[in-house]
Amino acid sequence: MKKTLTILTVALAMGAWVGTATAADCMLHVKRIACAGKDAESYKKCDGKPECTEAKDAATTEDACLAEAKKSCDNSRTDITKYKSVMPMFKGKALVGGFDANGKADPKGGNVCDAARPDMNKCQ
Repeated sequence: MKKTLTILTVALAMGAWVGTATAADCMLHVKRIACAGKDAESYKKCDGKPECTEAKDAATTEDACLAEAKKSCDNSRTDITKYKSVMPMFKGKALVGGFDANGKADPKGGNVCDAARPDMNKCQ
């Protein structure tokens, strides 16, 4: 009984710590489209998946969260990643980015990355 109680206490403490460690006001959902044959490299930042959500702890306001999201659009790996979309959320609320998931202008769209950027939609 004492061993079970100790294990339960440790498990609850770990759960509380993990919940606290990942709680951030600003979350960015990033989705990448890899260049042909470059999936593993392109998706490495998302543990091998084409999309994931990242916490931006330093962004403590909606404006700061949007700024972090726009900065995350930068694509310095045009030989690996063709396009990425970044959809920010602040305190659980989706923010308007001005583009749809494919980067086309959409006043209500949640994506902040413009497909017409010079570092997007190219595989060099």
